[in-house]
Amino acid sequence: MEEREYIDEYEKRLEKLLAGLCGSEGGMFLVEELEERWTEDAPEYMADAVGQVNSYPAFTFAVAGFFGMALAALWDTNWEANKNRSYVDFKQRGGGFDTIDEYILEHILNIKPESEAREAVDEMMRTLAHTVMTAIQHENIEHQTTRAFYILARSAKVMFRAGVTMELRRRGYHYEKVRLEDFVN
Repeated sequence: MEEREYIDEYEKRLEKLLAGLCGSEGGMFLVEELEERWTEDAPEYMADAVGQVNSYPAFTFAVAGFFGMALAALWDTNWEANKNRSYVDFKQRGGGFDTIDEYILEHILNIKPESEAREAVDEMMRTLAHTVMTAIQHENIEHQTTRAFYILARSAKVMFRAGVTMELRRRGYHYEKVRLEDFVN
């Protein structure tokens, strides 16, 4: 299997796994505007992630998920006014990479510390991040290789999508099966 195909297949498997954990059997919620924002912000995130992932792997992946949650909330409330909010913006306002999650939870999602909602989000994010770490371990990838970098990048992208999915589900979004024949005629 060629490298690109291998990495694409890994991403699909991981996305299906995390979608199930998020309770979204229909798959991850894909919002074009949010996907575009991730594409723009991924290089800044990856610059931080590469330096953090060996020491704090779960938190590093969780940051991508929290960023997805923040953007999903802003997309749902007033995307036009917030579409230029970036990963760097959240990181700076939150006091850095180490506290970006607290800033997003408290100031973007309005989830108070020590609340049941906070515990639930934190627990889900831990579960997702540890699932990503386990998936990566099962790939038996040599550290500090090109393949390791691409797996890190794709894993972060899937975590971002998981964050989007978590937040949109929290806000009541869900997939519905639609029959095409109901809309024809």
